[in-house]
Amino acid sequence: MRPVPADALPQLRPWFAPERPGPLIFEHVVRTGHGRCRVDRWPHPQVVLAELPGNYALRGDPAQLGPGDLDDVAGFVDAPPEWLPALRTVDPATGVWDRLVAVLPDDAVVSPPRDHVRLLTRADAPALAGLGAEDAWIHETWGGVAGLLAAGVAYAGTVDGEPVSIAVPFYVGGEYEDIGVVTVQAHRRRGLSTASAAAVVRDIRARGHVPSWTTSPDNTGSLAVAARLGFTRVRDDVLYAVRTPIPV
Repeated sequence: MRPVPADALPQLRPWFAPERPGPLIFEHVVRTGHGRCRVDRWPHPQVVLAELPGNYALRGDPAQLGPGDLDDVAGFVDAPPEWLPALRTVDPATGVWDRLVAVLPDDAVVSPPRDHVRLLTRADAPALAGLGAEDAWIHETWGGVAGLLAAGVAYAGTVDGEPVSIAVPFYVGGEYEDIGVVTVQAHRRRGLSTASAAAVVRDIRARGHVPSWTTSPDNTGSLAVAARLGFTRVRDDVLYAVRTPIPV
């Protein structure tokens, strides 16, 4: 698999069209400059791989894969069902992670930001770097803490001025932006996730995009936050967990 230069990435857009809410990995790579795309051949690829840390999107013909083409893939893969046998050849333990995708209707009313919610800045780098392993995924699609804070898109619910609930546009597309949110264990069930995510919703709408929300069907906490904000379910989906456990 060979990398595609950044200026040629738009040529790959038909492989991922039409854009739909959910894991917008390819669009996020193109629009933010984080991550990369690889193909089996150029300029007429048969396999396209868009990748961010821990997150991938595969399109094309699995039969065109060469030996070792996916040896460095480890994470969650968005791919059509015909890719599952090929992924299980790479990792026989590849799991299927059920996902639920929701969008926020245009007429959903979102409350103004609360006093304890603010935009994160570079001064918050130590707090984000100190997140535990279960929460550190929140900045991975932005290339890490520095990339996320430089983008100026993350909001946090704070306690005594310290960010304890962080919400971000985890994937940025041309029409949709998919929201991610984490709240430190000790500060959950206090409405902080809803408040910080609401601030991100307002930013997404200001950019002329539609907020989306992706979670597991059994993640009651995430589902509750989405419901409070007014998100409505639009489809069920799956990701394939390659060389990585499905989160509990």
